[in-house]
Amino acid sequence: MALQVTKKDKETSQNLVHRFTKTVRGSGLLLEVRSKQFHKRHKSDLAKKRSAVRRVILRAAKIKQDKLDKPKVKTGRY
Repeated sequence: MALQVTKKDKETSQNLVHRFTKTVRGSGLLLEVRSKQFHKRHKSDLAKKRSAVRRVILRAAKIKQDKLDKPKVKTGRY
């Protein structure tokens, strides 16, 4: 994706640079390039399964703990 900014009549170089950086930020090109800067390794199938099982176990434990906890009493005037 090529971005092009041309200098307008009676425009200072500072304003041109400001307009260019604004265009680059608005395009999202810089974010895309930065995200591709480092290679991220994908999770293996076994790791995905293990993390899914762990989430299920933790969720069940949290539900069980919430049921066993004492009921919360509201304090205050109302």
